[in-house]
Amino acid sequence: MLVVTTSSTDKSEKDITLGYISGVYGLKGMVKVYSYTGTREDILKYKTWRLVKNGKTSVYNLEAGRKHGKGVVAKLDTIDDPDAAASLINANIVISRDDLPRLPKGEFYWTDLIGLEVFNTEGKFYGKVDHLFETGANDVVVVKGDREILIPFIKDDYIKEIDLEKGTILVDWPEEF
Repeated sequence: MLVVTTSSTDKSEKDITLGYISGVYGLKGMVKVYSYTGTREDILKYKTWRLVKNGKTSVYNLEAGRKHGKGVVAKLDTIDDPDAAASLINANIVISRDDLPRLPKGEFYWTDLIGLEVFNTEGKFYGKVDHLFETGANDVVVVKGDREILIPFIKDDYIKEIDLEKGTILVDWPEEF
């Protein structure tokens, strides 16, 4: 299983961006949240949010939150009116990478796969993982090299091996596809 978690791509960073404040909700200072987590409301599991906007960081405690339509709304401490909430629009929601849950063997955060070099089983270099996206059937790895290649993230069938230490993914995917 592949777990969606962040938009950050620098594995040396200790901070992970989980989403951003996208708007204001209601009259009591709630904010709309665009979440990068696998299930949108998983962002609500993190009770302390560092909001980064224009190079400035503020820390807030999450008082409440819930799924709302296709998104999430949240109430942060000390934010009690729409004007205060509006000042947070476009702020990134950041946590420490150390706060991410440990994954079982064989599962990966998308952020850990971005930038890995992709080779086929014959040793042909396809390029590097640019990003991933979800479909109804399976996740898809987007590899950019001489051209863009879309590879279904189906372990054992197409994704043969992921080696985070070496920074590589071995795939069984035809070069001409």
